[in-house]
Amino acid sequence: MSETVYLKLEKISMVREKTVYLNQVGKLWCSNKELEKRCGKVKILEIKEDTDQRYVMSVLKVIQCLTRMDKDIQVSNLGESDFVIDYQPGEGSSKWWNLTKTAFVCLTMFIGGAFAIMTFNNDACVSEIFRKMYFSATGMEAEGATILDVAYSIGLPIGILTFFNHFSKISFSKDPTPIEVQMREYESEVNDTLIQNASREESGIDVS
Repeated sequence: MSETVYLKLEKISMVREKTVYLNQVGKLWCSNKELEKRCGKVKILEIKEDTDQRYVMSVLKVIQCLTRMDKDIQVSNLGESDFVIDYQPGEGSSKWWNLTKTAFVCLTMFIGGAFAIMTFNNDACVSEIFRKMYFSATGMEAEGATILDVAYSIGLPIGILTFFNHFSKISFSKDPTPIEVQMREYESEVNDTLIQNASREESGIDVS
């Protein structure tokens, strides 16, 4: 009697071992739990290189491996038809190295953002506009910082924090931040490009 195995492959999965099993790249479900466990332990790739590398695979290869294990299996794919295995040998970067890289990126973004804001303020002559607004409202020339300058200085960081929806571990809503959205879009486009390039190499088509 045939059993149906439902398969949901992730678009990209990171592995550190050279032997890649099915349960490392996707999720399975079957009413027969013993069969589900066996399917999860099916080997789908054996990596030979010791360097960081991304491998593009098709669900057809996975189905072939499963039916080789048990010819009566019926596979229902609910996930990706092509997927990427990101092989990164070793234990990965240390915690302190990751923190150093994160701090460097944050510092670069902070300096770049501050420079962009100052350039915008200088081009728009914000301080001059505030002086004119202050004179129009009070009839007196502004001397030093005004209430408009203070409100602008306070409102600007509040607006930035509200827009990015994140400060330290505090989130103002459950929605993803704009940076998270852009990073997911970038990751998706990278994976799509890897899959398309692999397909072109197999068919002998190359636009480069």
